[in-house]
Amino acid sequence: MPAESPPSPDSPAWLLWATAVAGAAFVVVAGGILRRLRRGVAVIEPRPARPVPWDGSDVLVVIGFGLAIATLIGSLVGKDPPVERSLTAALGLMSLAGMAAIGWLTLRGATGTDLGFVSGGGGSDLWLATAGLALVLVPLLALAAALNQLVPYQHDVVDFLTLRRDPLAVGLVIATAVIAAPLVEELFFRRILQGWLEKRLPEADGALAITISAAAFALAHQGQGLAFVPLFPLALVLGFIARRTGSIVPCILLHALFNAVSVGLLLAMPPPVPTG
Repeated sequence: MPAESPPSPDSPAWLLWATAVAGAAFVVVAGGILRRLRRGVAVIEPRPARPVPWDGSDVLVVIGFGLAIATLIGSLVGKDPPVERSLTAALGLMSLAGMAAIGWLTLRGATGTDLGFVSGGGGSDLWLATAGLALVLVPLLALAAALNQLVPYQHDVVDFLTLRRDPLAVGLVIATAVIAAPLVEELFFRRILQGWLEKRLPEADGALAITISAAAFALAHQGQGLAFVPLFPLALVLGFIARRTGSIVPCILLHALFNAVSVGLLLAMPPPVPTG
């Protein structure tokens, strides 16, 4: 008997089916982690990585670049711009801030490996990202849904996709939320900031550095309802992966997949009915 195909996204059964698949993936990954812990095996085999070459002053310079670029772009787009212009400005801000950070640290002697752009090879980065997504997706989306009942989630992406679903709008959202944000945020929080904190706080497991970086990541998302609450444990998982691998490649992939699922859920919801 042939297997049944999954329901289409416009079917009422689609969300239930997707939740069941995600729940099963969570059970498999969580079970695998527990088995490794019981055997005394590392959850993620550590990769050798040297301490980052930058210091606290370089981190401040990178933050200064970001603030200066944000101020410049904010003056260009004006106060309370349309959502499309706001998203375009955010895309420009992240792109310029990321290039400025890479440029400065490269001038200071950092290599691509120092910046975390190193692959584990053999598909290991994609495997880590996929397993990480399976581990965090259901718990964090459930938590976000519960918190949304207390304080509604607010984000330009939600507003934009509520108003528009055309290819240009969807492409802009994907470029901003699924490509630029994971690249730039993982570069800064998981490598530039956390890498420096790991050097300053050189305990064996890097727990304090990971926690501080995760808290900074969550606080950077203030103003989006209570989204910072589930983003904190997500950042802890991302920080742990970065610590064990010395790479932000699997972190970028996991972050991008998580955001892609969120955007996909928004697109799966029916658009609002126009009122006259």
